Amino acid sequence: MTLPLTPPVKPQLALSRKELPIGADYCYEIKLDGFRCLAFVDGEDIFLQSRNGKTLGRYFPELALAPGRYVLDGEIVVRDSDGREDFDALGQRIHPAVSRIERLAGETPAVYVAFDLLALDDDTLLERPFAERRSALEGLLASDGFAGAPVELMQTVGEAGDAAQWLQHAEGAIAKERSAPYRPGERRGMVKVKRVRTIDAVVVGWRPGKAPDTVGALILGLYDGDELRVVGHCSGLSAAEKRRLVGFLGPYESGERGSGDPSRWSAGKDLEWIALRPELVVEIDFDHVSAGRIRHGAKLRRWRDDKPPRECTYEQIST
Repeated sequence: MTLPLTPPVKPQLALSRKELPIGADYCYEIKLDGFRCLAFVDGEDIFLQSRNGKTLGRYFPELALAPGRYVLDGEIVVRDSDGREDFDALGQRIHPAVSRIERLAGETPAVYVAFDLLALDDDTLLERPFAERRSALEGLLASDGFAGAPVELMQTVGEAGDAAQWLQHAEGAIAKERSAPYRPGERRGMVKVKRVRTIDAVVVGWRPGKAPDTVGALILGLYDGDELRVVGHCSGLSAAEKRRLVGFLGPYESGERGSGDPSRWSAGKDLEWIALRPELVVEIDFDHVSAGRIRHGAKLRRWRDDKPPRECTYEQIST
């Protein structure tokens, strides 16, 4: 490639915050649930780079970007029939078999959502403020070559109040400084606030920690009718709590234990587990559900001695 930027280029990252910053220098974007991707286009040649520098192009043959000479930063997403990002379907696209890739490209096609322009023709735009890069991006995507291409322009708003809606029903929101340059690999000029949800769940088991005689994670379940479904785990416990819980949970053990049961306990990982009678309830924080499971580890907020386990229903995460 003869572009002024060549892969790999580390993407600029965002600092995590609990609240969106407010000020005239900020604009706001929705936080998508997809794969971060830098797109290098030189004539007809396209190279799609993942966040960690690996190639993504072979998995998404339908992402035919317009010919030209430019470098985009954006996100690859797959949407369901309701228009919501489907991360589980997106994850299925990463597969070694060419026949499966081609089939899924037709069944669950991806789209590239562009939110930054890093280079255009012979010029690198990294040192220019985001406001200028965004304006140049809008002009590029409005050109005739992108008509019908599977590329979208990221939605942006100018007020934190308008972005607050994304903290209620989307993955969260991103705040970007209009005056900030692009700093590859650095957490500067961008802030992300994730949507945080709270539910009550039944503690159906636990996994031993790395240190002897400690609890590494609590296994969580929710009632779907009469069925108690395992939906994820809760980790991030303090060292003192990890030691305390071994004795605390002992009287509730059912006698069932084992390892390597991915369908029930471990989502594919070979992990030891100790089952508990469904009598304990915790309130937890989490930020995402995928395929009926809490995708990222939840955080323990408090124990709910006042909550009957049967009231911890699956509707909390299915709605």
